[in-house]
Amino acid sequence: MTKASSSTIKPEEAAHFGALAADWWDPRGSSAMLHRLNPVRLGYIRDAVDLHFHCDSSLLKPLAGKKALDVGCGAGLLCEPLARLGARVTGLDAAPENIAAAQAHAAPQALAIDYRSEAIEDFADRGFDLVTSLEVIEHVDDPQTFVAGLARALADDGLMIISTPNRTALSNLMLVELAELTGRIPRGTHHHEQFITPDELEKMLDEAGLRVIDTSGITYSPASGFSISDNLALNYLMTVVRA
Repeated sequence: MTKASSSTIKPEEAAHFGALAADWWDPRGSSAMLHRLNPVRLGYIRDAVDLHFHCDSSLLKPLAGKKALDVGCGAGLLCEPLARLGARVTGLDAAPENIAAAQAHAAPQALAIDYRSEAIEDFADRGFDLVTSLEVIEHVDDPQTFVAGLARALADDGLMIISTPNRTALSNLMLVELAELTGRIPRGTHHHEQFITPDELEKMLDEAGLRVIDTSGITYSPASGFSISDNLALNYLMTVVRA
């Protein structure tokens, strides 16, 4: 893959994740940690959706009639649940191999998800009620341009959810040194110097005309797994709206 001069896509990052496409949906494979993390992220997103769109938490399809965009969708771990919540979902990913795996997984389930191998800055669609990008911004070439692309896609009254590792000693120990050395995350997945602090990300969002209305941490315990927390040291989620 060659990178256009304006692209935020890092070819080496796209190649790394594209090489993992074949077993992305295997809960014991190279994306096992994402499978364990996904329910926690989905719970956070559902709570934010219910609050923002004034939905009853008992609704099975709170996103019915709404458009959702997941940027850096991989093989569709978030796109599929969003589609089941009623949204018309578009998923973008830098790796064509991931898009192919996502399409192959969605097809037998009759999930009509629009998957595209495209950079957010080249994406022309607008007016998405929900824009998500989870564990992606730390892999792009130009985070500010990436955030601007997310902002352009968001509807005026839309909701955005972003998550990313914090740049701390704890995240370096847990997500780079221990996780990759023990094989829980494929080697080369994370580069600690590319992690972004909450203050840095909030400034980028502000410059793109966006406002953070919630920041919550994701913590990990060997006994209980991942959970939402006030501790931002490892990883965090942000709920974002237009300023």
